[in-house]
Amino acid sequence: MTGDDIDDSEDPNSDVQYHLEVGSEDVADTVLLPGNPERLEKIVAFWDDHEIRAHHREYRTATGSYEGTPISVTSTGIGSPSAAIAVEELARVGVDTFVRVGSCGAIQPEMAVGDLVITTGAVRQEGTSNEYVREDYPAAADHEVVSALVAAAERLGYDYHTGVTMSADSFYAGQGRPGFDGFEAAGADDLVDELKAANVKNIEMEASAILTLANLYGLRAGAVCTVYANRETGEFRTEGESRAAETATLATHLLAKMDTVKREAGVDRWHAGLSLE
Repeated sequence: MTGDDIDDSEDPNSDVQYHLEVGSEDVADTVLLPGNPERLEKIVAFWDDHEIRAHHREYRTATGSYEGTPISVTSTGIGSPSAAIAVEELARVGVDTFVRVGSCGAIQPEMAVGDLVITTGAVRQEGTSNEYVREDYPAAADHEVVSALVAAAERLGYDYHTGVTMSADSFYAGQGRPGFDGFEAAGADDLVDELKAANVKNIEMEASAILTLANLYGLRAGAVCTVYANRETGEFRTEGESRAAETATLATHLLAKMDTVKREAGVDRWHAGLSLE
């Protein structure tokens, strides 16, 4: 297909994005990325104000403010393909920082349901990022986003863990669970044990693609997820969902303060010698 064959509604360079239906005036510089569209209301509950800017398919976008900091949220649906579309189209309208806000399964025994996992890097078991770059390219979280998420969790008093996340393309077979009628994928029996031995903290479905694309485009990204299940202990509860939302919201405010301090200090990157106080 040539450029002449693409109509305005599908033009990836259009002012209003094809899937998200947002333009540059609809979103802040930092966007939180939950999967579930219904999680949007739980996120904006922590903000001072907000306005719904778009809702198309799984993509629902709101923009508002928190403690004077502009902030947006866009739901991405389930999985890396739709999350990558969100990153692509948000980047096209000027977004420079992405924070995945979700739920996950923990695979280390000391991690409790309701704890937070702040991703420092991710195993790219999803296929979306492979269509962008070679398989051995790392999915690394931006250290400023990680620092802001850790600082936010500390200030809020939430239990958290930092480390490597595995992102899968399948909720069932790809995460070592049985499929319909007891089907088991090759290697399913050993998957969780191998990840656990490698000190991987948790499993989810979007982080590695978001981190990979952000790195490719010179943007910032991170992820914070609430533990819903521990695959090692068998514990499962949908508990503490709002903790990830509140942590990501406060982290956005802290990132804005970091950026201000950097400008005043004349440096390009946040480092331990700078202070937010």
